[in-house]
Amino acid sequence: MENLGYACINMTLGKKGILTGRAMRKATLEAKGIAHASQLALQNALDLETILKWNLENKIHFFRLGSDLFPWGNKVDVATFPDFEKIKTVLRRCGDFATKNNIRITTHPGPFNLLASPKEDVVINTIKDLEMHALLFDLMGLSRTPYNKINIHVGATYGCKETAAATWCQNFERLSESVRSRLTVENDDKANMFSVRDLYSLIHSKVGIPIVFDYHHYTFNSGGQTLEEALKLAVSTWPAGIRPVTHYSESKSIHESNNSINPRAHSDYINGDINTFGLDIDVMIEAKAKELALLNYRKIKLN
Repeated sequence: MENLGYACINMTLGKKGILTGRAMRKATLEAKGIAHASQLALQNALDLETILKWNLENKIHFFRLGSDLFPWGNKVDVATFPDFEKIKTVLRRCGDFATKNNIRITTHPGPFNLLASPKEDVVINTIKDLEMHALLFDLMGLSRTPYNKINIHVGATYGCKETAAATWCQNFERLSESVRSRLTVENDDKANMFSVRDLYSLIHSKVGIPIVFDYHHYTFNSGGQTLEEALKLAVSTWPAGIRPVTHYSESKSIHESNNSINPRAHSDYINGDINTFGLDIDVMIEAKAKELALLNYRKIKLN
């Protein structure tokens, strides 16, 4: 069976208040200050340790870390957090535990990360956010390779795919080595956006970063390729020795037989066959039920 992972939230532990995404509104930051953000970050880091141990106990070796471990970490200097030394210690412990136990940790910063934007302020904010994610992985001692990927989309075409991709590649060079060495790019779920074929010719061929293949997105934007062709093209962009990452989800509309639901929306659980065409890949399950969906799918396939 493929190496399966889940994203960001552990539903089982979340019922006990264990989570890595304690965030805060700007008004709270202004009212309570950096000290409160620091306390939340420390608790997030401690809970990450608990989640990783739970994952190991349940034979889950692939986990996507959310983007809110450092509240407002893309706006403030996390090194100024009063608890920064404690946070560093816990994060390094988490990273060492993951490395020792072969648990792959990745992240997927949000859709506001737009390296292709023609607006400089948007690009600057994107760079800050990506650098925050890279700092987090550095503090954990995770590899500066796409094994510990930081994955984003191109985000928009701004009227011309070629121009947007060229801008994206230019701004890619503005990123630190810590980000560039981990960055990956993912195919989109709209026909006018970036298919695997687009990403290969316009991004990978220029800057060499790997392509993350999303099965669900492919169904809406094949780029004129078969599933096997698109998957294998994406997999071919990964460095030797590093298992390519793919994303898998299914349509909530189909699962619930409800045409009023956007077909692109992810279902709570999955039950289809993940066709890897014999490739050695890691599969991030992007179902709303998180680890429960993974465990249920594993049970289905073993029966």
